Amino acid sequence: MTAEKLIEIESLNKEAQELIRESIEARKMAYTPYSNFKVGAALRCNDGTIIRGCNIENSSFAATICAERTAISKAISDGKLKFQAIAVAADMTRQ
Repeated sequence: MTAEKLIEIESLNKEAQELIRESIEARKMAYTPYSNFKVGAALRCNDGTIIRGCNIENSSFAATICAERTAISKAISDGKLKFQAIAVAADMTRQ
C-alpha cells in the first residue's frame, strides 16, 4: 500500500508534529506476540493533554484491542470526554 502524496513531518505545525511523535512513542509499548504488527496512537484532548495508547493482541483475534480504542478508553477513564485530534503510527517493517 502506498500513499498518493507523502509529506515531511517538518512541514506540519508543531502540534501535529508533537502528536505524531507521541504516537510513534506509544507504538513502542504495543503487545503483539502473534502478528508483531505494532501500532501506537496519541489523542489530544480539548484541555491540551495527550493520551497515548497501543494495540494489545490476544490469542483470540476478536479480543485484540486497537491503539485508538486504548487511547480513547484511557482518556475517558481519566474524565476526558472531548478530543481535538488523533495520530496513529504503525510499524510497516516486515519481519
